[in-house]
Amino acid sequence: MKLPRLFSLCVLSLASLLPLSRAADSHVKAALVAADASIQPGKPFTVALRFVHDPHWHTYWTNPGTGLSTTLAWHLPPGFTASDIQWPAPHLLKDGSGGIIGNGYEAELFLPVTITPPADLKPDTTVELSADANWLMCDELCVPGEATVKLSLPVAAGAPAPDAKWGEKVRATVAGLPRAEAGWNVTASRDAKNVTITVAPTGASAAGRPEPVERPLPKNLYFFSDDNLTAFDQPQTATDDGRGHYTVTVPLAADAPKDATKLLGVLTSESGWLADGSLRGLRVDVPLAATTAPLTVKPLTSPKPGVGGSPTTPPPASSLGGTLLLALVGGMILNLMPCVFPVLGIKILGFVNQSGHERGKVIAHGLMFALGVLLSFWTLAGVLAILRAGGSHLGWGFQLQSPAFVFVLAAAMLVFGMNMSGVFEIGLSATSVGGELQTKSGLAGSFFTGVLATVVATPCSAPFLAPALGAALALSTLESFAIFTAIAVGLSLPYLMLSIFPAAVKVLPRPGAWMETFKQFMAFPLYATVGYLIWVLAGQTGDETFQNVLFGLVLIAMGVWVYGRWNAPGASAGRARFGVIGLLVLLAAGSWLGWPQNAAAKSAAASASGAPEVVWEKWSPETVAKLRAENRIVYVDFTARWCATCQANKKLVFHNDEVLKKFKALNIVTLRGDWTNQDPAITAELAKYQRSAVPFNLIWKPGQDAPTILPELLTPGIVLDALKTP
Repeated sequence: MKLPRLFSLCVLSLASLLPLSRAADSHVKAALVAADASIQPGKPFTVALRFVHDPHWHTYWTNPGTGLSTTLAWHLPPGFTASDIQWPAPHLLKDGSGGIIGNGYEAELFLPVTITPPADLKPDTTVELSADANWLMCDELCVPGEATVKLSLPVAAGAPAPDAKWGEKVRATVAGLPRAEAGWNVTASRDAKNVTITVAPTGASAAGRPEPVERPLPKNLYFFSDDNLTAFDQPQTATDDGRGHYTVTVPLAADAPKDATKLLGVLTSESGWLADGSLRGLRVDVPLAATTAPLTVKPLTSPKPGVGGSPTTPPPASSLGGTLLLALVGGMILNLMPCVFPVLGIKILGFVNQSGHERGKVIAHGLMFALGVLLSFWTLAGVLAILRAGGSHLGWGFQLQSPAFVFVLAAAMLVFGMNMSGVFEIGLSATSVGGELQTKSGLAGSFFTGVLATVVATPCSAPFLAPALGAALALSTLESFAIFTAIAVGLSLPYLMLSIFPAAVKVLPRPGAWMETFKQFMAFPLYATVGYLIWVLAGQTGDETFQNVLFGLVLIAMGVWVYGRWNAPGASAGRARFGVIGLLVLLAAGSWLGWPQNAAAKSAAASASGAPEVVWEKWSPETVAKLRAENRIVYVDFTARWCATCQANKKLVFHNDEVLKKFKALNIVTLRGDWTNQDPAITAELAKYQRSAVPFNLIWKPGQDAPTILPELLTPGIVLDALKTP
């Protein structure tokens, strides 16, 4: 089975640090071929990058889904120009288990390019065309490949003849490139979840049936999006209404823009779109109409949070019922926690002994116990409701649109998960809390036993109370109370059942080591939730702020570990005190570092001090040339996300007030070349200076033919001194 896509991308990022594979060693062989045997002055002609893939290997389309598309950097004689790659219709790429991993090509492939020569080109000469090809080839893992492909062509005054070896294949590829076809009419609409594409023959009659025009029946329809409006890795459905109309339903991407007005892409049919079975891809470039059908949703007091901080449509009415069911089951599972399960049978036997074995009194004690549990959970829900009501004054907002709230929730889930994993223990003395209340006789004793059971269960209930806490802060007050009621009912239900049927105590499993294993296993759903919340934060924060979030969570985890290591049961008072102090210090440090609003506060402070943050523009050789022609000072930073030194430079230099003020005073233009993924232009630029790695920083100054090159590790002083140097 193929490796997961995430692992493949990791391999790709590591491989980008190494020299690229030689074409001779590649699983994809590359060559430059021509459609014609010669060229004419001023007449456009077609060449193609020919790929031959090893079995099971593939390369990618212009919108790859995952992976990287192929690029060509041309080295042409003076006066020649080259078009972009003209992409044939792609195929769906799948892994060994049938999962969709991208859009691309296998076997033999021709990628056509139109070359236009100058009109004054002299006949009876020969021109050499050259290009640097870069691609990503994947099978069970992904490997970057490159080759310099060359082609020599004679210049002739007369019309050229097709190339004897490659002419037919190149011309067939060009003829089969995706295009709009007059015989088919395409329309598209969208709703909250899907894009619906309708295709019908343009000769359809008023009754909806096609006229007797010979056309193929579309087969295995699939839509490939140019711009990621639709999800590349989700299954699509195609239907035929029996009247000559075909409908393809395509799921929208999770981050699809809501204001998109056009659908761009290629709709493929394995039977072709023409009568002879050719034209596999139909070019789609049509308006995207919004459907007006109302959505059946359950109105909420406040909007539900969406990914990346954008509000989304409230959930269907059934979602609350599902949440209540999960809360009920979660409350029942609490009884299996090590701090709760051992007392389950003892409490029921206590009811029996206290009531003199009269069934009515046993049931009454069970009901009072359940009431104690319910009131305890309602008290917790009431406290949260009060906090929620004052949320706007506290500045939290209590919604997942708030990065600060998401960070707090992620940190809480992380701490709870570490508790479940046994890194530290909380609530070890909880069983002594209210012990005197538990010994009370009569129904009051049973009631306070229910309260105590809630107190004892609270440290163990993290996997269920923490999600309920998040839901309670996002839902209405009534719905929050309903969720906590469901948890309380689940917790107290076994007690009620055993008070009605006390003989069932005998069938309960015996406490043992299995309970600790179960507890530790239940930590992993919490860790999965932490991963999801971190993903949400990645969409809500900038790169640097997100990096601080990650390190902040690490410090919080370290604080919890220190507490568990030095405050274990039986630890001396001094050792326990050190554990508590270490916990508080590291929690404070992690919260300060990871708090998502820190970056905004620092930015505001920088603006107030007259030193705004650097605004980076995208680097390109053309931009540098244009700015130099305007006699501007240009600072260029070649960087990558995987470069630790690059990140250190950002923190040390580009947040320094003195450096920022200097950049502003000199009106310096800052350009950034991001080499996180392969970029042939950046690779070529680094090679000009005999460099093959980042960070690489340089300063272009007016009147100088060469830039000032800075060292890899920067300090504010180094940058300021370089700006002083003539």
